[in-house]
Amino acid sequence: MELAHTLLLNEDTYSQLGEVQKAEFVFEWLRYLEKLLLATNRGDIREKQKNLVEQLLSLLNSSPGPPTRKLLAKNLAILYSIGDTFSVYETIDKCNDLIRSKDDSPSYLPTKLAAVVCLGSLYKKLGRILGNTFTDTVGNILKAMKSAESQGRYEIMLSLQKILSGLGAAATPCHRDVYKAARSCLTDRSMAVRCAAAKCLLELQNEAFFMWSTDLDSVATLCFKSFEGSNYDVRISVSKLLGTVLAKAIISKHPGAAASRQSIRRVSLEEVLELLGTGFLRGSSGFLRVSGDMLKGTSSVSRDVRVGVTQAYVVFISTLGGVWLERNFAAFLSHILSLVSQSHPKATQTQIDAVCCRRCVSFILRTAIGGLLGEKAQIAAAKDICQAIWKLKKVVDAVMSERNLETRLGSTDVAATQHMLVCALQELGNLMHSLGTTAAPLLQDSSAGILDSVISVIIHPSISVRLAAAWCLRCIAMALPSYLTPLLDRCIEQLAVLKSSPEAVTGFSFAVASLLGAVKHCPLGIPHGKGKIIMTLAEDLLCSAAQNSRVSAQRTQAGWLLIAALMTLGPAVVSHHLARVLLLWKCVFPVSPKELETEKSRGDSFTWQVTLEGRAGALCAIKTFISHCGDLFTEEVIQYLLPPIPCAVDLLTQLSSILKMYGGPLKTPSVIYRQRLYELLILLPPETYKGNFCAILKELAADLIAPDIQVAASTFLLPPLCHQDDLLILSPLLQETDHRFIEEQLLLGSGVACGSLEYDPYSIYEKDVEGNSVPKPLPPTLLVISSAVKLFGIVCAHVGEAQRLHVLEQLLDSIKHTKGARQQVVQLHVVSSFSSFLKYMAGSKRSLGVEEMRRPALTLVMGALESPNPLLRCTAAEAWARLAQVVGDGAFTAGLAQISFDKLKSARDVVTRTGYSLALGSLHRYLGGISSSQHLNSCVGILYTLSQDSTSPDVQTWALHSLSLLIDSAGALYYVHVEPTLSLIIMLLLNVPPTHAEVHQSVGRCLNALITTLGPELQGNSTSISALRTSCLLGCAVMQDNPDCLVQAQAISCLQQLHMFAPRHVNLSSLVSCLCVNLCSPYLLLRRAVLACLRQLVQREAAEVSEHAVMLAKGNREDLTPDAINIREVGLEGALLNLLDKETDQKLCHDIKETLNHILTYMAVEKLSFWIKLCKDVLAASAACVDTMQEEEGDKGDDASVLTTRNDEKSHPFTNPRWATRVFAAECVCKIINQCENADRAHFDIALAQEMKKKDSRNDFLVLHLADLIRMAFMAATDHSNQLRLSGLETLLVVIRRFATIPEPEFPGHVILEQYQANVGAALRPAFTSETPPDVTAKACQVCSAWIASGVVSDLNDLRRVHQLLVSSLTKIQAGKEALSHLYNESASTMEILAVLKAWAEVYIIAVERQKNHSQPLKTTTCPEESVRNASYSLDGLLDLVSVDLGTLSRLWLAALQDFALLTLPSEFASQLPVEGGAFYTAETSENAKLHYYNSWALILHATALWLTSTGFAADPEEGASNLSRPVTPTSMCQDSSSGTIVKSPEDVYTDRFHLILGISVEFLCSLRSDATMESITACLHALQALLDVPWPRSKIGSDQDLGIELLNVLHRVILTRESPSIQLASLEVVRQIICAAQEHVKEKRRSAEVDDGAAEKETLPEFGEGKDTGGLVPGKSLVFATLELCVCILVRQLPELNPKLTGSPGVKVTKPYILSEDGSRLVSAALVILSELPAVCSPEGSISILPTILYLTIGVLRETAVKLPGGQLCSTVAASLQALKGIVSSPMARAEKSHTAWTDLFRSALTTILDCWDPVDGTHQELDEISLLTAMAVFILSPSPEVTTIPCLQKRCIEKFKDTLEIKDPMVQMKTYQLLLSIFQYPNPTVSYPYIYSLASYIVEKLQEIDHRKPEDVTELQLFQEGIKVLEALVAVAEEQHRSQLVACLLPILISFLLDENTLGSATSIMRNLHDFALQNLMKIGPQYSSVFKSLMASSPALKARLEAAIKGNQESVKVKIPTSKHTKNTGKNSSIQLKTSFL
Repeated sequence: MELAHTLLLNEDTYSQLGEVQKAEFVFEWLRYLEKLLLATNRGDIREKQKNLVEQLLSLLNSSPGPPTRKLLAKNLAILYSIGDTFSVYETIDKCNDLIRSKDDSPSYLPTKLAAVVCLGSLYKKLGRILGNTFTDTVGNILKAMKSAESQGRYEIMLSLQKILSGLGAAATPCHRDVYKAARSCLTDRSMAVRCAAAKCLLELQNEAFFMWSTDLDSVATLCFKSFEGSNYDVRISVSKLLGTVLAKAIISKHPGAAASRQSIRRVSLEEVLELLGTGFLRGSSGFLRVSGDMLKGTSSVSRDVRVGVTQAYVVFISTLGGVWLERNFAAFLSHILSLVSQSHPKATQTQIDAVCCRRCVSFILRTAIGGLLGEKAQIAAAKDICQAIWKLKKVVDAVMSERNLETRLGSTDVAATQHMLVCALQELGNLMHSLGTTAAPLLQDSSAGILDSVISVIIHPSISVRLAAAWCLRCIAMALPSYLTPLLDRCIEQLAVLKSSPEAVTGFSFAVASLLGAVKHCPLGIPHGKGKIIMTLAEDLLCSAAQNSRVSAQRTQAGWLLIAALMTLGPAVVSHHLARVLLLWKCVFPVSPKELETEKSRGDSFTWQVTLEGRAGALCAIKTFISHCGDLFTEEVIQYLLPPIPCAVDLLTQLSSILKMYGGPLKTPSVIYRQRLYELLILLPPETYKGNFCAILKELAADLIAPDIQVAASTFLLPPLCHQDDLLILSPLLQETDHRFIEEQLLLGSGVACGSLEYDPYSIYEKDVEGNSVPKPLPPTLLVISSAVKLFGIVCAHVGEAQRLHVLEQLLDSIKHTKGARQQVVQLHVVSSFSSFLKYMAGSKRSLGVEEMRRPALTLVMGALESPNPLLRCTAAEAWARLAQVVGDGAFTAGLAQISFDKLKSARDVVTRTGYSLALGSLHRYLGGISSSQHLNSCVGILYTLSQDSTSPDVQTWALHSLSLLIDSAGALYYVHVEPTLSLIIMLLLNVPPTHAEVHQSVGRCLNALITTLGPELQGNSTSISALRTSCLLGCAVMQDNPDCLVQAQAISCLQQLHMFAPRHVNLSSLVSCLCVNLCSPYLLLRRAVLACLRQLVQREAAEVSEHAVMLAKGNREDLTPDAINIREVGLEGALLNLLDKETDQKLCHDIKETLNHILTYMAVEKLSFWIKLCKDVLAASAACVDTMQEEEGDKGDDASVLTTRNDEKSHPFTNPRWATRVFAAECVCKIINQCENADRAHFDIALAQEMKKKDSRNDFLVLHLADLIRMAFMAATDHSNQLRLSGLETLLVVIRRFATIPEPEFPGHVILEQYQANVGAALRPAFTSETPPDVTAKACQVCSAWIASGVVSDLNDLRRVHQLLVSSLTKIQAGKEALSHLYNESASTMEILAVLKAWAEVYIIAVERQKNHSQPLKTTTCPEESVRNASYSLDGLLDLVSVDLGTLSRLWLAALQDFALLTLPSEFASQLPVEGGAFYTAETSENAKLHYYNSWALILHATALWLTSTGFAADPEEGASNLSRPVTPTSMCQDSSSGTIVKSPEDVYTDRFHLILGISVEFLCSLRSDATMESITACLHALQALLDVPWPRSKIGSDQDLGIELLNVLHRVILTRESPSIQLASLEVVRQIICAAQEHVKEKRRSAEVDDGAAEKETLPEFGEGKDTGGLVPGKSLVFATLELCVCILVRQLPELNPKLTGSPGVKVTKPYILSEDGSRLVSAALVILSELPAVCSPEGSISILPTILYLTIGVLRETAVKLPGGQLCSTVAASLQALKGIVSSPMARAEKSHTAWTDLFRSALTTILDCWDPVDGTHQELDEISLLTAMAVFILSPSPEVTTIPCLQKRCIEKFKDTLEIKDPMVQMKTYQLLLSIFQYPNPTVSYPYIYSLASYIVEKLQEIDHRKPEDVTELQLFQEGIKVLEALVAVAEEQHRSQLVACLLPILISFLLDENTLGSATSIMRNLHDFALQNLMKIGPQYSSVFKSLMASSPALKARLEAAIKGNQESVKVKIPTSKHTKNTGKNSSIQLKTSFL
């Protein structure tokens, strides 16, 4: 293929190729040429132009296929437009000659067609340059058309369209000729030609204004004719033509009207509508030529004309646009409604016609109002519709009042209005539903009277109107949930009052039922008590039905309807009424067959009618119960349900005889009864009606072959039984389109009504299958068949095999014995029921049974495979494969395949070939097992042959579809066939005419399957693979150019697959341009394909896709739709948002959102401004109405007013986006903030952001857009739509949480958010009004608490505003569950109460925390007054604010926690729960309430614990302070309680509270659910910490050891299951507190024992603490053991080397020490603190058993983390281990008599281990930090038990170590050594200190004398010297008298040597000067102390004396000159190391 990439065709290569390759090669060359011509220099092209033209024209003669001729023509046109044009006339002549040629052979046809296409292309591109040649050309083409066949006519029409488009107004002379030709083609028998003609006329009307003036009527009539017998594509094209022409007629200014002689009349809107109306009502029978049929009143307009005209209406209105519609809405509405009024009886003469016409009218209204109008205009439209309803109601009222005068008149008039009312009500319902809560102002507007108008027609005489009104109410309730309960009350009340009017009973029962159906769509629900009221009302209606025969049928129906609707409320409500329902169910059927007989003999027609109505209702109620309350459907309930079922079946068998007795009136009730029973039996488990199988089967068989069913409604019976993929090869009607709602009626066929509500009133409470529109049940006669088919499958699978066989043969016979149309019906029913049986059998993995079954089964299926009905063939093919599945025998399967082969080889008719080819494909799909290679080869061979049968496109389509199934199921086995299949595909794509779109679609499916089979191999680079890949890409290119939208969709999905497997080889820019062009295609499936592809692309290459889209839009392509041009301004993202706003298809909307989310994830940070502007435009497009939200205070209102009044003058890229789109935009804002969090830090740091913005203006950071973020959140939070308010509040919450801490650089001490406090207040206030729904208030409470807690506002007065909102909520909820609104379910008020309590809890927690941190004020402020103000206000102030309400709050918090504790009890304790519920929930709604408690308990728990802590659990203050002077432990409590009763009760209260908090925490922490939030776990741990902060709870835990152990085990589990460091740290803190509690308890016990025994000698005391006398710790019973486990877990997880098992050897391991992460260090340090506390909890013996472990771990941490740090610092883990060692060494246990020796031994071992750390292991030296090890050694040396280190061997080693370290060159190490030695020398016990002094003193003096010679050069050396001097001074101090003089004599010369005289002092460095000052000070101090030695030394050394005097003199001089520097010297030595020293020693 690479050889095809040249400017001129490579003719040598071309000539060597075979036929198929030639076509492929040419096409590839033409594709390349098109790109090359546009990119090549003009000069180069002109050189080779002659050759090129010759080559192209020679190709013209080589019969090119359709795609090739199109490309060829395009290239010729491009070539002439770029190169020279002088030879173009020759080319045109050549083409004309080719067209004139007399050769009519099929082989010459492609050349003729190619010439036609070339002409079109040349004229389109070159237009008027071609001068007057066009008259000849057009004439020639039109002449050729007369003899052309359909393909020729098709191409000629398209060419004419191009010629017209290129020439524009210049072509006026031939307009009339073209018009005439196109007229004839518009009613052509080929549908493709009709479409082409419509396109041609659409082009023509741009210039030929006679089409929309003088010839308007005839154009309309022509279009109506064209609709007759049309298909979907024709209706789309022709309706577009008709709609556009009519719209043009209204809006055009006529050119040249003044100049021309005759004046052209303007067409008015009325005339145009009249014209369309005529088509709708009379079809194409014309205006004047009213046929005889019409006069007789028998003919009815064909459905396809009506549907076509409906689409034309939609195009007409869309073309005129939304603004036009707004202005002319009233006229439009009245015209559309009049289409179904009685003034046109034709349209509604039969029920079926009426239903279809209503569908069309509803469709026009829905697309016009729903698609074109913004929300404001929709509200106005709703008012207009409401007016229309009032007017129509008045007509009915007038009639009803005069009913007795002229009854005849009444009925027609009532009928006259009913259909108009139904359409108006349904549209009003749809409109309200789509508006959602934005419609609130409309309902509050009393002048509109929406509710009254709808309720007033509920008692209309026509049942359809009553149902439509009920459904409309349901929509209103779903849109505005706050109206649900009031509406329900109103209808229930009316129902009770008007019980005697039949209309009112049915009307209001429909209304109540439909409102109950709305409840499940309203999360806030209805009050639980409503269920009881409705149940009582239903019972009352059923009981009173017999009292008044006029209303008995209606009451019976109403009663059961209410019960059935009640079932949709779900198990929580139904469980309370189930017993009553089951009782009614039992009573409605006779008890025994005998009773049924007496009923039969007694009844009359009317009673049977009522009885059947009641029983059908009861069956329906039970069916609804099973489908909506699955949880209640237990064995026990089934036992109650069963008894009436046999009776119900008995009645079923008797129905036919009853019908014979009473005839007509019972016909419908009996059908309905049958259908309800079948539906119920389908849902019940088959075992439950085992005994009735035979009877049921018999009835089903009779139903299926009943003689009175004439209509073959295959289109609703069969699709569920076919495979979804196979439906694609059938009529496009079965595919989803935007017009499905009206196209459905064509699908069902003429005799069948489409679904409508009045066929089954019980569906009013069910959700519609297709989303939000009215439920559309089919007529009962059809439904009963589909239920029978389903049930047959189930029952037949459960009966015995013999019976199964018998039934099957009986059904086969019945097919044989009928004839003609009736036979088709019976065959259809029998085959569908048998398919249903096979499907059920295969699904439940059963086997068919006896062999005798196979023969009749085969006969039946083969009969269907040869049926003329394609749907039936499709079903049969599916059944064929299922049959093989359920027989499960390889030989049988092979036999089936063989039959198919034989049939396909022998048969010649289309029906057999299509049926059996699909059967083969199905067989492969379900049983990949028959893919043995020889089978596969023969299948492929046969299907190849069939797919090339160009005489029958149908056979090709089915065979190719089958081939695609084969490729899919064969998988890797298919590899051998890939190449031949691919060339077959390419050949078909290049040769099948475009008019056979269905063949192309099947080819596309094959290509898709092939690409999937090849998969990732497509990335390969071998020659064979790259050839395959090129062919695939070529195939995609051909399909992309196909005019059929579904083929284009296939092409896109193939490219999507290719992009997945071989992304490098797909040209992204051309793919993206193709996607953008089709983004707004009128074909739903194409749009879906586009978005599915986009969604995949942006997951990999979001940025590239976005750039390509914008590049394309800027490139001014002519094929872009206006919507896609929008990409120029708002990018692809904006275009997608726009599409999301208009799109109604759920799947598409989901894909758009996903695509946008992916783009946002990858690009939000890079294109931040763009995304924020996009979201802002969407949100601001409707926010011009928020002026009401001003702050009350004038000066504070500024910000809020800025937000509301800045109404941008620029036109918005988004016009009136719907609320759902705005909600999505608000969600996007939150996502943008989250994305920025993972990006640069500057997004949340304004100073940094501004700095980086200055550096590069392209930088963009989120914090710079804060004002926009706040503005968007404000706009959303104050909208009318509740969903948007919730999103807005969520956005505000995210903004507050992310930006609260960012300081404002211009005003130090303030934060950046502070300036927006007015806006936050204004956004929150509306959420606290009384009419706000609880979910919004709950969210607002969360924002309030976050705002207060964030600490943004420091001024109390400012804070009070938001605080006040919370106070108002608190007041509202204090009354508990009774006080709140009765509009919603009780659980909604639970939600609100808990949200308020949670918000207060959060505020209280923050207030307490801030008070704790009071010591360091929060904000650094500039002036002292301000800092005082801030600190006091924001810290105490907040707590003061809260403490006012703390009394109330604490009570409510405790109540909420008690509720939560009860609700979390396991289900077996349900009987112990309070009957009336808890403080904030009712017993009935406890399930729903649980969720709300789960969301809020944790913070409430934390707050309660803090509050209890603040009261200290102290008893009442009157008790006197004596109790509180020592910890209140249980022992002291008992002793002090002289006045027992008074102390007792608070103690109990506190114990209860303590156990409540502890119980909730332990219950939660011990079984953490996977969805437990971090927030809850943290809050829970903090609550435990707070609890253990006070003595009383600690005493509780300390005294109850089991409790402590339980808590430790729970915390251990938390640490194991949660990785978060913060949670682990919090857990460790609780552990520490538990250990403290245990310590206190042990101390208290020891103390009490001392006091009680009065013994001064401790030895005689009994042992307290763990380990008692033996020292043993029992796992599970020991607190210490549990703690050790937990600490080891933490330490080993951070430092795995501590685990001897892990590291292999128990001793020291050679690993380099390393520093842990900050979190790891904190955890290890916390664990070490706990370890060091443990010995205090043990008895002496116990302490001996745990000490080795503690020492091993502590020293282990030291060893593993002792890393050398610069400046001699210690890392935090080392510091912690040293601290822990110090704690252990100084423990009283070390000195206790019983444990002293053992401890000493262990300490010695520990010291040895530390000393061993120095020694090289295995010859390598470890890089440990000497300072750390020395300090650890010193800890032992200085321990309170000197005998540890005084044994010689250890002492010697220690001294050695000190010597070694003094030798180390590092000054920091030396300095630290000096400091440690200083501590040892000063140690009071001489046995410890003297050996060191003897060994090291002389050594130190030497070192200092060295310094004397080598002057210090930097601060470190200076400090080192100072430390050395300090050591010497200390030695002097501890030395005995006789040695002291020697030491002073050593010290003084060293000091004096550093003194400077006055000359050198001025010029000395600062180091030397500091040294001089230090030496001088020390001399001044030492001189007086040891005066005698000093004097004698001075006397003996005059040099020293002179030097000293000079220095003193010099110093005095400098004092005069400047302030002495001695002040500074004090600080120099005090660096970090000294501070660390003080912390250990």
